[in-house]
Amino acid sequence: MIKIQEKQALDKLAQSGKEFISLFDRNNLSVEIYKPDLVDKQQPHDKDEFYVVISGSGSFELNGIPTPFQAGDFLFVPAYAAHRFVEFSADFVTWVFFIK
Repeated sequence: MIKIQEKQALDKLAQSGKEFISLFDRNNLSVEIYKPDLVDKQQPHDKDEFYVVISGSGSFELNGIPTPFQAGDFLFVPAYAAHRFVEFSADFVTWVFFIK
């Protein structure tokens, strides 16, 4: 069994000094934790992905269309789609799941 705890993931992220880190990569699934610093600089990815928001709120743009989000929300992004988090709160953190 593999278990990833939110607190441990956040501690690892803080220690890394990065905005995101990979926590799990196996078969067709990759799991990351992501906390952008003021601006989300993401570019489209070549894999489908989804987010499960841990904390915070804001707006998420998918192909230029904004949608409000808050903690607990699930957001799906198809491969190659332009997307980013905008106007998000300082406490915003999300799980990121890439499906290969």
